[in-house]
Amino acid sequence: MSRLNADDWARAALEALAEGGLAAVAVEPVAVRLGVSKGSFYWHFPNRQALVEAALRRWEAGTEEIIARLEPVPDPAERMRTLLEWAFGDGRDAAVSFRLISEADDPVVGPVVRRVSERRLAFMRAVLEEVGQPPDEAARRALTAYGGYLGLAALARIGAVTESPKDLAEALEELGLRSR
Repeated sequence: MSRLNADDWARAALEALAEGGLAAVAVEPVAVRLGVSKGSFYWHFPNRQALVEAALRRWEAGTEEIIARLEPVPDPAERMRTLLEWAFGDGRDAAVSFRLISEADDPVVGPVVRRVSERRLAFMRAVLEEVGQPPDEAARRALTAYGGYLGLAALARIGAVTESPKDLAEALEELGLRSR
């Protein structure tokens, strides 16, 4: 196995967070997940807080990476369709998003969750406006779609979601793209 870097730890911390929430981001369990000793952790981070902050940066960067991949798509309807397919195809991000929003009172987590949510909503709003929705309607639909995404993440945690990710993406796409 090649030598681990700080980003490997951040990614593993995000996986732990998706499965068990912020409390699951602890040095020893993440080290076990990576198959290394916790001594490896201290090579990259001074403490757990630094690992949490690195995981949050990784999560925020992931949002920016997705938006950067979508921005060149010329057709806004296709851009939204692709966004929703990716969002529902990646259950880990939905779980992380839901869990982090649940921890928004944390002084480190809260500002990042707000930035990421605002960025995601702004992107969706802009796409919906480009499709022809008036700004107020685009904002409402973006909020409804994002809330649906987070709600479905919560329901997936208890096994209440039986639809395929593609079916869920299509249902939210219809909500966002169709005219009144």
